[in-house]
Amino acid sequence: MAWLVSNARVLASAELAETRPARRRGLLGRSSLDGALVIRPCRGVHTIGMKFPIDVAFVDEDGVVVKTLQMARHRVGIPVFSARIVIEANAGAFARWGIRVGDVVEVREE
Repeated sequence: MAWLVSNARVLASAELAETRPARRRGLLGRSSLDGALVIRPCRGVHTIGMKFPIDVAFVDEDGVVVKTLQMARHRVGIPVFSARIVIEANAGAFARWGIRVGDVVEVREE
């Protein structure tokens, strides 16, 4: 289990997708997500074949959120070349958690 943390505040539980098969699979086949999916390394995502819209945060090597967006189903995103990590969550989650561009986030693993 891992946790998504910002400013010493736990935002959500996090699943890690760090192997090639796990990164490729992502959220495909799911109807929702509890918490967040952290994909690393990653610079771009798509929602082709997904069953629900998602929030996406692109995070650089220092943990700074460089871009956020909400992606509808069946879309292809433009890669963010400064990103090293992508965080995905159910659409609307980032507003509840308060994640914005410029925030520093980290993934803490147990």
